[in-house]
Amino acid sequence: MSGQNMQTVSGPGTTGAPGTSPDPLVLRNVRLAGGGALLDAHLAQGRVMALVPAGSPAPEPAGGAAAPGLAAGAAAPASTVASIDAAGRFLIPGLWDHHVHFTQWVIQRQRLDLADTNSAADVLQLVRGALADERTAASSVVVGYGFRDGLWPDQPTLASLDEATGSVPVGLISGDLHCMWLNSALQAQLDVTTDASGLLREGESFAVMDQLQDPAALTHEIYAKTAVDAARRGVVGIVEFENADNIGQWPLRTAAGVDSLRVEVSVWPDSLEAAISAGLKTGDVLDERGLVTMGPLKVISDGSLNTRTAWCWEPYPDLDLMHPHSCGMQTVPMEELQEVMGKARDAQIGAAIHAIGDRANTAVLDAFEALRMPGVIEHAQLLRWEDIPRFAQLGLTASVQPEHAMDDRDVADAFWAGRTDRAFPLEAMRRAGVKLRLGSDAPVAPLDPWVAMAAAVGRSRDGRTAWHPEQRLDPATALAAATRTESVQVRTGDVADLVLVDSDPLIDTMTDPTASGLREMGVSATLLGGRLTYDGLT
Repeated sequence: MSGQNMQTVSGPGTTGAPGTSPDPLVLRNVRLAGGGALLDAHLAQGRVMALVPAGSPAPEPAGGAAAPGLAAGAAAPASTVASIDAAGRFLIPGLWDHHVHFTQWVIQRQRLDLADTNSAADVLQLVRGALADERTAASSVVVGYGFRDGLWPDQPTLASLDEATGSVPVGLISGDLHCMWLNSALQAQLDVTTDASGLLREGESFAVMDQLQDPAALTHEIYAKTAVDAARRGVVGIVEFENADNIGQWPLRTAAGVDSLRVEVSVWPDSLEAAISAGLKTGDVLDERGLVTMGPLKVISDGSLNTRTAWCWEPYPDLDLMHPHSCGMQTVPMEELQEVMGKARDAQIGAAIHAIGDRANTAVLDAFEALRMPGVIEHAQLLRWEDIPRFAQLGLTASVQPEHAMDDRDVADAFWAGRTDRAFPLEAMRRAGVKLRLGSDAPVAPLDPWVAMAAAVGRSRDGRTAWHPEQRLDPATALAAATRTESVQVRTGDVADLVLVDSDPLIDTMTDPTASGLREMGVSATLLGGRLTYDGLT
């Protein structure tokens, strides 16, 4: 999301073909979040034109003007307007995933799944099994994704990976995207070198990942299918943090029919000058459909918890104090960070800065304060207590990924022992008045806002006891943080980015303390500007 908190929704008529507006539609027999009487929602020109008691006549246009979507002086008989019977389902604002690497999410489905591995030996066994398939073994490169080595009982080594893979180039990507395990064949092919572990971390790893993506294998049809899958979970928009030419590629995708989502695209430091030279500003519309808008500058200031590269004030317990990165890694000097942030600010481009460790968050807060600019801190996983109020004081948004707390709770207990009361401190931030936005960091977690909301509200998964339940968010706060309306209620005049869900999202946490009702929420329909992008009813 942009540093200026821009509303990326354009005016009515921007989600269909250029110059057109979706046909009027009535959603009959809906309830709003929290319950209440049945209503009919009248949609036209891409907006919610009226919310009236169910079965009421169509509302009269104010001042004798034409009914929405009809020519001046025309009648608006109810029989001419399409309708859908929601049968008591709940109507909520459309959902956003505020942190996505969309190409990585698309391509992850084509990679060897390593998510269920618990050791280097597990990974090697899966790789051997995959290479036993002649089609896989014949691949130019075999790529796996999803291992998390933070608590492995054994260590990855180049020798063991070479023994398992032979001459087939193999690259394995960690679940947090901050680390890769490469065999000698792939290292030779890409002209890179690792130590005896076979691992690359942070910037060196990112450079290799970029070379493992074959754009020709990712057609617009694959992107469109993935976008529709997101719409099936109620998603109407994403913030795209892929390290790619997002400004150029996404307008081409929407023109080719990838039109189920609004997309706010980021720019990385190596492309910032080009964006500035083009005169782009955060909030500018980039495509004819009005679906793609310019977002923020993205900078990574430290690493991640699982790779022990998140930059912290205290050292990691398993690293020697003399190790150059015993407290994690600062991946960009703060002077350089402030310089590039200042360039973006002066060009009216917002900033979204990755900070996971508490020392990184302190430094990034200092940078925003020195530059007197608004913006977003991405992740904000470990915070010093005294830094939490600074987010609100500086007008900053915390873009958080609650499912990471479920993925990383055991690693955090090991590597941040004695500090986890201030890890993923969502409720503490809410109490301090910090503006929250929820996301997934897909493919690190699923592109599914219901998963993020469930983790934020329940702090639990897989039947485990809640992890630091004092940091649970209430359902209304979590739902609002997964939208762009900052409200759980649909209102007259809203852009008709809407979702019909099967049960009330404002769950009773006394009867559902793990928030399973959110994680398993049924979605029946999703609309983008009044246009159905997913229809599970008709």
